Amino acid sequence: MPIKVSRKDRRKHLQSERSEQSFNLRLTDIRPKTLNQSIAFRDWSKEKHLVLHGLPGTGKSFVALYLALKAVQDGLQKRVVIVRSAVPTRDIGHLPGSAADKMKQYEAPYVGLCSQLYGRGDAYEILKQKKIIEFMPTSFIRGITIDDAVIIIEEAQNMGYQEVRSVITRLGDNSRFIVNGDLEQDDLSSERFKEETGLKRLIKVLTPIPTVTFIEFGVEDIVRSDFIKAFILSEYGLRP
Repeated sequence: MPIKVSRKDRRKHLQSERSEQSFNLRLTDIRPKTLNQSIAFRDWSKEKHLVLHGLPGTGKSFVALYLALKAVQDGLQKRVVIVRSAVPTRDIGHLPGSAADKMKQYEAPYVGLCSQLYGRGDAYEILKQKKIIEFMPTSFIRGITIDDAVIIIEEAQNMGYQEVRSVITRLGDNSRFIVNGDLEQDDLSSERFKEETGLKRLIKVLTPIPTVTFIEFGVEDIVRSDFIKAFILSEYGLRP
């Protein structure tokens, strides 16, 4: 029978392993810009899982990736696994090039985010080479267990419930998840797919679990640009 290793011992090993590596990248120190971002930072430091949902331009992906990479840098987890919505991957066969070329289409946002977080354009590729970041569509994740990792579930509004469930249930020892989504950008309910988003049901299922924090980002959290804030307000019939 295998010996169960405590989380504390696992993390000691990870911290020792990280200190022995020659790691040329250093995260920029980021501070939250809004109250809801502050709540995300605070509850993540309490080792909670996060469900970040709400309006575009509120920094959900930026905050999620920063917190995940900071956990790796601090030796709390070993890697970041980014799992994207399966709606685009249903079309992956129609994109030109090899499977790797096709996947790059969906990795592009994280290349840009890593460039900002590390201050260099090749940061994402270095992190991939060091196996600190791994990117996969939902169709690749079934049947595996993910230990010592932060799993970021992006575009969760574009996953059916069984799809997002298949990601959540991959969580292994010393792993945490951050779910990102915006119910108003749900592509599943379009005429093309005519499916129900799994994000609503996921939130309902996770609500009784005390180790999960839910944060809904609103207009006051928009940090991308003043124009985006004005646009969203106008969309709701409010004066910018």
